[in-house]
Amino acid sequence: MAARENKLSVAMRDFEMAKDKLIMGTARLSMSMTDDEKKFTAYHEAGHSLVAIFVPQCDPIHKVTIIPRGGALGMVVRLPEKDKISVSKTEVISNIKVAMGGRAAEEIVFGEENITTGASQDIKQATDIAKKMIIRWGMSDTLGFRSFYDSDGYYMEASDQISQKTSETIDMEIKNLLDSAYREVKEIVTKNRDKLEAIATKLIKRETLTGDEVKRIVAGEDIDDDPQEEDDITSEFSLGGLPNMTKKT
Repeated sequence: MAARENKLSVAMRDFEMAKDKLIMGTARLSMSMTDDEKKFTAYHEAGHSLVAIFVPQCDPIHKVTIIPRGGALGMVVRLPEKDKISVSKTEVISNIKVAMGGRAAEEIVFGEENITTGASQDIKQATDIAKKMIIRWGMSDTLGFRSFYDSDGYYMEASDQISQKTSETIDMEIKNLLDSAYREVKEIVTKNRDKLEAIATKLIKRETLTGDEVKRIVAGEDIDDDPQEEDDITSEFSLGGLPNMTKKT
């Protein structure tokens, strides 16, 4: 990253850009969004961010962007603070709620008739987590401490080992879990509409926000419309990266 910009030193910004490329994919800077698409994307990602701030046991936000990367128009990246071996039920439900934040924001801000297809991957993620909670992790109050996976790790939906009634109960449990979580997410977004607007507005101007900046916005602080540039220390070096011995101190 630094060499492509003909820098004489590698700065923290270069490390951040490299990390973002690995985590989020290459930025598609040539792809242009219309003003409406940019606005919808900003509110969608702001919804994810807002919910991530308010739900318990949620991994902290690393970065929020509306710069298209990979196959996404925008994304919220959350990174755990330490390695994890297992995840609590509370955290699992929080992950479902964060996935729902984008669609909830679209619905509340633009109306149900104007929701977009941008939440397709979020819906798949939330459904997959809810399904595992019910049929694999024994987190259903109705079905209890039972697994509905066979020895090869496949769901026994089409198996003789599971009845039609149990299959219907599983489907209803998944639906109820998702419906309940979505109601709570809409309540979070509605109660904090002013914070949602603040995050989205700043995203439209800045395109990328750090997790710390999102927290400051939610706390009511004002942040600059332009990101802070790092100090230029390249003047301290000569060509080849050696210290500039002719520079007066």
